Amino acid sequence: MAKKGKKYTEALSKVEKNKAYPVLEAVELVKSISFEKFDASVELAFNLNLNPRKAEQNLRGALVLPNGTGKSKTVLVFAKGEKAKEAQAAGADYVGDDDLVQKIQEGWSEFDVVIATPDMMASVGKLGRVLGPKGLMPNPKTGTVTMDIEKAVSDSKGGKITYRVDKFGNIQVLVGKVSFAPEKLVENIDSVVDVIRKLRPSTVKGVYLKNVTISSTMGPGVQLEVKKTV
Repeated sequence: MAKKGKKYTEALSKVEKNKAYPVLEAVELVKSISFEKFDASVELAFNLNLNPRKAEQNLRGALVLPNGTGKSKTVLVFAKGEKAKEAQAAGADYVGDDDLVQKIQEGWSEFDVVIATPDMMASVGKLGRVLGPKGLMPNPKTGTVTMDIEKAVSDSKGGKITYRVDKFGNIQVLVGKVSFAPEKLVENIDSVVDVIRKLRPSTVKGVYLKNVTISSTMGPGVQLEVKKTV
């Protein structure tokens, strides 16, 4: 196991072991112990009582944070004709069709979000092996395969985040930056917790929210006091 640095160890010493902190207190603590020299991201992590191998427990989706993420995203849209014009007007950074498919196949990857109209998915499907492992493949469940291109681009440029449970039952999402006011981070966190809680599959038995923590980039996790839905 890699040895933790002095700054991390010092930050960790300020987190009370096994304590679940009220959300506002946890946010203020994470902000106070963030030791990065840049405006670190704040991430929210769930450990859920899920079996992702069961289709109804393989949670995946998207939501728009009330206060954004603090991160600028480069948006690529696969569309033709009027929908391509709509994407450009909405502020998409790159808009195209088969030309962009070929460019990506050749190794280009300077984008953070990929959106496509349904009619483009036959072509975009060729990029599955490239975009899939990066979590960038357009999908109706995350609102990235849609005819409402204007909204999709606007949401992606704003505070939209996507989530997907991993094989261990964990979900990890960005909820803002250390520079955010505590109240804004709390609002973002509460909105995500509310969504995840409401998505509890009916087939889950026992405790659903096993553990919820927040942390800054490279910083220690701070456990949140949330109702562990049973």
